Amino acid sequence: MSFWGDIMLVGHKTYQRQNLLLVFFVFSLILIMMMARLGYLMIYRADYYGVMAKELHERERAIKAERGKILDRNGNLLAGNVSVSTISVIHSQIEDPEKVISILSSELGIEADIIRKKVEKVSSREKIKSNVEKEISDKIRSYRLAGVTVDEDYKRYYEYGSLASKVLGFTGGDNQGIIGLEVSYEKYLKGIDGSILTMTTAGGTEIKNGAEDRVEPVAGWTLTTSLDLNVMKYANQVAYTLLEQKQAKTVEILIMNPQNGEIYAMVNAPEFDLNNPYELNGGSDGLSEKEKMERLNNQWRNLAVSDTYEPGSTFKVITTAAALEKGVVTMNDNFSCPGYKIVEDRRIRCHKTTGHGAQTFLQAIGNSCNPVFMEVGARVGVDGMFEEMKRFGVLAKTGIDVPGEAGTIMHKKENVGAVELATMSFGQSFQLSPIRMLTTVSSIINGGKSITPHFGVTAESSDGTAMKKFSYGDGSTILSEEKSKQICEALGKVVTDGGGKKAAVDGYVVGAKTGTSQKLPRGNGKYIASCIGFAPVDHPEVIAMVRIDEPQGLYYGGTIAAPAISSIYTNILPYLLED
Repeated sequence: MSFWGDIMLVGHKTYQRQNLLLVFFVFSLILIMMMARLGYLMIYRADYYGVMAKELHERERAIKAERGKILDRNGNLLAGNVSVSTISVIHSQIEDPEKVISILSSELGIEADIIRKKVEKVSSREKIKSNVEKEISDKIRSYRLAGVTVDEDYKRYYEYGSLASKVLGFTGGDNQGIIGLEVSYEKYLKGIDGSILTMTTAGGTEIKNGAEDRVEPVAGWTLTTSLDLNVMKYANQVAYTLLEQKQAKTVEILIMNPQNGEIYAMVNAPEFDLNNPYELNGGSDGLSEKEKMERLNNQWRNLAVSDTYEPGSTFKVITTAAALEKGVVTMNDNFSCPGYKIVEDRRIRCHKTTGHGAQTFLQAIGNSCNPVFMEVGARVGVDGMFEEMKRFGVLAKTGIDVPGEAGTIMHKKENVGAVELATMSFGQSFQLSPIRMLTTVSSIINGGKSITPHFGVTAESSDGTAMKKFSYGDGSTILSEEKSKQICEALGKVVTDGGGKKAAVDGYVVGAKTGTSQKLPRGNGKYIASCIGFAPVDHPEVIAMVRIDEPQGLYYGGTIAAPAISSIYTNILPYLLED
C-alpha cells in the first residue's frame, strides 16, 4: 500500500468514529428527553392522566331527577310525575343481536329495521325509546338482554288533564318546562340529575361485578301556588257552558284576591290536554307541519295574559278614579245625556240612543252613559288622563309570574286630540290585556294599593330543609282610601240599580261593571262582552272577570257576562268568604 493509501485509510476510520459518536450523542439526547418527558408525565401530570385513564374505562349513565310537584293553595296535587324508563342499547355488549331486535321491536312497537340500525351502529350508547311505561320496561328488564339498558326516568303527569292548562304549562321530552309556570319556576322545579359510573374494558364492555360510582339525584322543589282547585273547577264549568251556549270563539275567566294579587283561577277556554299537549283540539288531518305548529302555538296561548282587547265600559272604572283623583267631578255633579255628544266633527252616540236625560255622575256610572264619561274625560284632559293611567299602572305590564305578558297598546300622548280622548274615556281606541285591566281595577277598589298578580306562593326543597317564600312588594298608594270607597259604593249601585243587576248574588253585596266592545274593523258584527265583579263591596276580598270573545246572538256584557259572574260567585263566595 502506498503512503497516500495509508493516509486515506486512517482518515476513513476517523470519519467512521466521528459518525458513531454523533449517532450515539443524538440517541443519548433523545433517550434523555424521553426519560425527562416520562418523568414529567409520571410525576407532575400523574393526577391528570389518572383521571383520563379512569374516564377511558368508565361509562356514565344519568339518573334523572324527579321534577318538583306543583300544588294548589290547599296542597292538592296539580302536576306530579309517573315512573317511566329510557331503553338503550350498547353495541359492544350485545351478544345476540337478532334476539335484541326481535324483543325490543315487539315490546316497544317499533319497526325492526329502525331498531336494527341502532343495534348495529358502533357507538357507546344508542337510545331506542324514552318515556316507556313501567310495566313494559319491567318486562324488557326481565329478559336480561346483554347490551340492553333500562334506565329509570320520570314523565310529567297532570292530575286534572286540561284544567288550568295555559297557566300550568307542560314539559318537553327532556322534562324541561316549555310554557306557563313550568317555565317561570324551572330553576326550582327541575332538580339535579345524578349519575352511575360503570367500569368498562378498553373495548367499552362493562366489567361484570366491577365497582360503580353513584351520585344520587336531587329532586326538584315543590311549588305551592295560589290556585284553588275548587274555584278552578267552578270557573271552568261556567266557561265551557258559555263557550257552548254562545258559540263563542274563546272565554276567559280570572278570579283573584284584590288585596294581595293571589290568583285563584285563570280559565282560557278552550283549554288543551296537558298530558297530550301536541294533540290539536279538533284534530290535525290535512294540515302541514307548519300549519299544525302555528295552531299548536295558538292553542297554548294564554289569552288572559298574552292577548289585548278594547275593554269598553269596564274602563269607566279607571276614568272615574282619574276624575275623582284630579278633583274635576263629584258623585253628585249633574249631567244631561241627549243620546249623543258632538266632539269636533264627530257625533259619538250613547248606547241608549234616546238618551238618559238628566242624571248625577253616580247615576251615570250605573247607566254606563258614554256622553257623561266623554265630558268627564275632557275635564281630566289629555295630560291628566295620561298621568293617572301611569299612576294606575295602565301603561305598564303587571309583572305577573307567567311568560308572554302583553303590553298596553295606547295612543302616543302627542297624537291624542279631543276625539281620541273622548273614546278613551269610555274604553275604546286602545287595547290592554285582561290581567292588566283586572289588576288596575283591583288596585282601585282595594283601598288604593297597587298589587302584582301572581301564582307562586312558596317553593320547598324535596327534603323539607329549605323554603323560599315569594315576595311581590308592599305596593304603592295609587288612590286615597276615601275615593276607593266611593268607587266601591258606586259599583255596588251598578248591581242594585244599574246595568249590572244580573251580577247580583243572594246574601252578598256585589259590585260590578259590565262592558261591550266591538272588534276591529268596526261594523264587522264581532263583539267582546265582559264583566268585572267583586265582593263584598265594603271590603273586597274576591274579584273576577269574565270575557266572552265573539259570542253569537246577544252580545251585551250586562246580558251574558254579568250572569256568569253571578253563577261563579253563587258557588265560590260561601267557600272563599266563610268565617
